[in-house]
Amino acid sequence: MEKSCEVEPRPKTFKALIVSDYFWTPARAMIIGGILGYLYYHFEGCSTGTCAITSSPYLSIIFGSLFGLAFVNRPCKTC
Repeated sequence: MEKSCEVEPRPKTFKALIVSDYFWTPARAMIIGGILGYLYYHFEGCSTGTCAITSSPYLSIIFGSLFGLAFVNRPCKTC
């Protein structure tokens, strides 16, 4: 089955936005990215404190979330 390349319109109301994939796809990616960022900090983190990203669990979570968001919202993805 071929996937359509038509862009789905943005939901008009807040309730429609919250229940749509337009909201949940990036939200899920950010949550999973944050969890993976924390796990990277926990298991591979920098113990000396000189590493910019992995020296703090907060920075690891933020960067993981941003990578997750960039993964699902990449501008060059195909249909």
